[in-house]
Formats: sequence, structure tokens, C-alpha cells
Amino acid sequence: MNQLFWEILGWLGYLQRGAVIAQVLLIIGLCIGWSLIDSQRHLGKLHPSLRVLVAPFAMLLIAWLIASGGGKTGLVSYAGLCWLGWNLLQLLKQLLLLVLPVASVHQLESRLLKPLFLVLVSLNLISMFDNPADLGVIKLGSLFGEILTVNNLVIAMLVTYLLLVGTKLPAAGLAWLLQKLLSCSDSSRKALELIIRYMVVGTGVAAVGFHIGLNSTALVAIAGGLSVGLGFGIKEVFSNFISGIWLLFEGSVRPGEILMVDGDPCEVRKLGLRATLLWRVRDNAELLIPNQMFFTAQAISYTATDSMRRSEIRVGAAYRHDPQVVLSLLETTALTVPRVLSQPPPRAFQVQYGDSAIEYSLRYWIADPMSNMRVVSEVNQAIWTAFKREGIEIPFPQRVNTVREIPPIRTERDAGDNPPGSLH
Repeated sequence: MNQLFWEILGWLGYLQRGAVIAQVLLIIGLCIGWSLIDSQRHLGKLHPSLRVLVAPFAMLLIAWLIASGGGKTGLVSYAGLCWLGWNLLQLLKQLLLLVLPVASVHQLESRLLKPLFLVLVSLNLISMFDNPADLGVIKLGSLFGEILTVNNLVIAMLVTYLLLVGTKLPAAGLAWLLQKLLSCSDSSRKALELIIRYMVVGTGVAAVGFHIGLNSTALVAIAGGLSVGLGFGIKEVFSNFISGIWLLFEGSVRPGEILMVDGDPCEVRKLGLRATLLWRVRDNAELLIPNQMFFTAQAISYTATDSMRRSEIRVGAAYRHDPQVVLSLLETTALTVPRVLSQPPPRAFQVQYGDSAIEYSLRYWIADPMSNMRVVSEVNQAIWTAFKREGIEIPFPQRVNTVREIPPIRTERDAGDNPPGSLH
């Protein structure tokens, strides 16, 4: 490790050369100049596909002109090429958006294309200062009795990252073929995709371990450590992982389904391996529910077999009104609200005799469970309007307070001034 540190520290010696410092300053100046030009929109009329090429080509042109005069511009040329490659990734992104979904393109760009480009740029930049082969043999230490070099560490990290990122599409394709052969559901296909992907990742990680020199004893020791971690530290994560796969196979919780969580209807947005993402319409909040909660707690679904939801409103009417009239008016009024279904028809019931009113219950059905609160408000407004039109009173409890005067308290002095039997 000390050897690698001193090798990297030695690269700073290039900054002592005047040509290197001049190129670094030139690169910084060109970047600042382009930012000023771009902020003032001097190239606003230029097509975006051509606009992203102006700055790197200008840097390459300046480097060529300086090199023609006998100056050293290797670093400036390399910076221009890197800038050009980075902007070409943006053009590639626009082309991919024509054939792939937006979410897939963003994941491909952020997880694969840009990281690989940065790795290639870094390796080429290192080769300008030192020999990568000499750096690769530097010893970093020992792992389970095996010497760990820079080369082995870099290869292990790159292969592991590519396994985690690059296995998604092949696993999805294989899961799609199995779905066609086995005639399973979409949720089962998603579960198969995850199982195939993580089996490939696990096999690849084991192969990487053997490549860097780890023997079977070391791998068993690592597996034992992971087992202890599962037992103490990450058992909840592992439980949520298994629960997520089981939910995908079972199909009991699906994206688009409406679940009741703490009295609020929530829409299932995404079913992940660790947690399920829900959207609550009341406050536009996103909830992350651990997957194992669906196995340990009761969950109410409004869309598992039928998307209709029954809602209820309670209202009171004065005793002098005929209950049959009130019941008929409630059912008729509910049908005037556009989002109340006519089939099944609304039903009104006389619930009980209250202290100041007869209480009624109006039950009706709606098609969209997420719009329940808005429909409740519309039905309440319609009932108020109908009761006012028909002269039906909605009474409220009334309280009469009686104030009694308390006689003054007689003191001993008052009693002495007016003894019993005295006449005034």
C-alpha cells in the first residue's frame, strides 16, 4: 500500500514542468470561456446535436494550432477527446430514447455507459504518467493468506460491478423465454428474472474470488461470516428479500393495486426486493413498506378481484320528517353525483334514534378507490343542497344553561350588628 501511495504522489512531479502547468491552465480557461458563452446563449440557434460538439472541437482545434507552432498540447488534446466522448454519450442517449423506455435508458446511462467511460478515461490518463503493468503488480496486502495486488483488486471490482449491472437484460430475456415455455404470470417472470440474475452474480463473485487467489477454505470462511451477519445484523434485509421474491411468485401484491394502509387508500407503485413503494393520494406521499409486513400484518385490498369500493356517509334528520321520505331522498341524491355507480344502486338505512335526530346511513359504490375522499365531499354537498331544497332540518345538540344566584355569606360581624329578634 505504501508503494502505491508513493507512486501516485510521484505523479505530482509532472506539475513542476512548465508545459504541463500551461496546458492545465489552458484547459481551465477554455472550460470557463465555454461556460460563459453557453450561459449567454450565443449558440442558441444551433441544433442541440451540433451544439454539444462545438466546445470539444474548439479545444482540439486550439491544441492543433499550438502544436503546429511547436508547442506541447498532449494533455489539451486528451481533454478535448474526453470532452468529445462525454458529449457523444449524450447523443447516444437521445438515440436510445427512440427505441427504449426512458427509465431503462437512464439506468443504462448512469450504471453502465458513463462508469465504463470514466474507467477508460482514468486508465488512459494513468498510462500517460506511468506504466499500468508496473502498477498492477504492486502488493496491497494479504487476504486469507493470499497476496492481493492492484491488478487483482481492480479486476475483481470491475467484474463484480459488471455482473451487478450487466446481467439484468440477459436475465430478463431468459425469464421471458421461461415464461413462454411454462405459461406463468408476469409477476412469476419477474421473480424468475431476479433469481437467475442473483444466481449468475453469486457464481461470478465466486469465480472472481478464485481468480484473485482465494481457495475454497477462504470462501467457506466468508460464507460463514455472512451467515453470522444474517443471524445478527441483516436478518431483516434477508427476510424482506425472500418475502419480495415470494410476493412476485404469488402475485398477491401487484403494481397498480389499491391497499388500505392506516385508514388511507394507497396505490402500489413498485414492488422491490426489500420494500414495496406505495403512493398515498391524501398528501401525495410515497411510502416504503418492508415486504415482510405483508406476511405479518393484515392487508386490505380494493383491487385484488374487483376495483369497486363501497363508501358510507351518516347524516341526521329531525324527528318531524318522515323516515321514508328521507331514505328515498338520500338514494336519489347519491345518484346525482357523477362518480357514484348506479349498479349496485345506492342504499339508505335508518340506523338509530339519536338525542336530537334520527340517524341515517347512505351506502354507495365507486369505481376508483383512490377518489373516495373527493366523492365523499361531493355526496355531502349534494345531500346538504337536497335537504335545504326539501326543507329537511339537520338538527344539532342544544344545551340550555341556567344561572342561579348564590345568597351572600353572613359573617359574625353582620350577625352582631343584627342579632336575632332585633327590629329595624
